[in-house]
Amino acid sequence: MAGGAEAVKSGTTLEHEVVGVAEALGLKAERQVKVGRRIWGAERRIDVVVKYPETNLSLGIECKYQGVGGSAEEKIPATIEDMRAWPIRGIVVFYGDGFTKNMEAYLHSTGSAMRLEDLEPWLKLYFGL
Repeated sequence: MAGGAEAVKSGTTLEHEVVGVAEALGLKAERQVKVGRRIWGAERRIDVVVKYPETNLSLGIECKYQGVGGSAEEKIPATIEDMRAWPIRGIVVFYGDGFTKNMEAYLHSTGSAMRLEDLEPWLKLYFGL
């Protein structure tokens, strides 16, 4: 991984790590991409949008970090639902020891989420690299 997973201590550093993985594969990556508004008017942003320049195939990636137990993971089902409104396919990349086993099981069951260490092979398969 770009900076090594040990360096991930926040959602922002997780975003940087995801960008590093994508760029190391020759993909283009952009952070905090605006994609319209939510029903109450707030801007909708995708943490990272990855694009394969040869085909223009794009993928949105939401980055979720939780270092210790807490309520941040309670927002994840809403994130999975929100991805349905995106104009491109989306996944969640998560990292940290604070996720409960139940939340990890839920994330894996969606087919739209993975741990950071699983991202590189997933991107290779998705983009045909």
